[in-house]
Amino acid sequence: MFWIGAAWATAVLLRHEIEEVFDSSLQETAQRLLPLAVLDIVGREDEDAASQRLGAIRSHDELFTYVVRDDKDTVLLRSHAANLSTFPPYGRAGFGRTATHRLYSEEALQGTIRITVAQPLSHQDAVIREMQIGLGLPVLVVIPAAFAAIAFAVRRSTRPLRAFREQLETRSEKDLSPVASGDLPSEVAPLAATMNALLERLSAAFEAERSLAANTAHELRTPLAGAIAQAQRIRKETAEKQTAQRGADIEATLKRLTARAERLMQLARAEGGRLELNKASDLRATLEVVVGDMSRTELSGRISLSLPDEPVMSAVDPDAVGILCRNLVENALRHGSQSSPVEVVLSGDGILTIANDGPVVPEETLAKLSDRFERNGKPGRGSGIGLSIVSTIAHRLGSALTLRSPRQDSQTGFEASVRFASAVTPESRI
Repeated sequence: MFWIGAAWATAVLLRHEIEEVFDSSLQETAQRLLPLAVLDIVGREDEDAASQRLGAIRSHDELFTYVVRDDKDTVLLRSHAANLSTFPPYGRAGFGRTATHRLYSEEALQGTIRITVAQPLSHQDAVIREMQIGLGLPVLVVIPAAFAAIAFAVRRSTRPLRAFREQLETRSEKDLSPVASGDLPSEVAPLAATMNALLERLSAAFEAERSLAANTAHELRTPLAGAIAQAQRIRKETAEKQTAQRGADIEATLKRLTARAERLMQLARAEGGRLELNKASDLRATLEVVVGDMSRTELSGRISLSLPDEPVMSAVDPDAVGILCRNLVENALRHGSQSSPVEVVLSGDGILTIANDGPVVPEETLAKLSDRFERNGKPGRGSGIGLSIVSTIAHRLGSALTLRSPRQDSQTGFEASVRFASAVTPESRI
């Protein structure tokens, strides 16, 4: 806007200056022609006193026309293209204007010989218009080009800043690692360094909290195992039924506490540990080990495992897969029908599905099951963080825990599924 305003002011000043130049030319022409006209008129014979029209030596556009008149407005001399209707009656010496011409008048011999020179206003306006177009056209061309160049330069120079912003937008609440800031402009680099330092401090604080939970749970294992052994010894050594029952209750409580400590370690692992490795492994082998180990401690036939014939490769840490699968199976064994097996199915595209028969879970309860310490409305059964651990692992892997009740193609039961986002099949790697 300032640029356009400056160009407009320049155009106004240019018009004024051009009009002054034309007026000066008009005045100079009249003052040069008048002495010549006087000599011509005074030197005439009486018979030559009539009006004369000067002939054109060569055809051309006559931009200045003039007439010479006496004090009675009798035309004594005029240019070859002069149109008498253009010239109004002589008034006084100086500049004048009609609707079509700019005029300048001068007189000599005490006002007895008068000359009036006329210039078409259309010619003057055309010259001024051409000058203004010559001044304004580059501005109209340069301004859009300058905007385009500035936009390109700014977009190019801020590309690292946009990449930095996109990194921040795609970060999850679990990822507090430093953000790459090597290509940022020097004006923004200190801000990025300060933010990365803040992320490091937050990561250290959260890691300290996770370590406290994991270490506490780990340190509880030995004293809990000792306390369980003492409770079992009390049951064997006492002959009183009441004391034996109390020992059994203490043992059951300590086992639940041990399971809770195990869950806390798993939760710390899910929230803070590395869940993906640099190399892929077959998910089928991990599931066979986990399900085989659980089958030895459960009634025969309680767990049914179905795996594809082709390897299902994934970079997910087998320990994370094991924690995820174990929690889902234990949840199904605990809350499902005792007379129906728990189905563990791995598809060729990396989807792990665990389903069990049982009553349908209400939709409002289903939406809250992955929250911590939510137990499907049955207090005292389970730790309430199994599905939360699974949900945390799935979220950090870029997937989601999908809960469905009833099961697919059924009117009863419960089903949980997780897609391993990095799972690949041999065909997809070709």
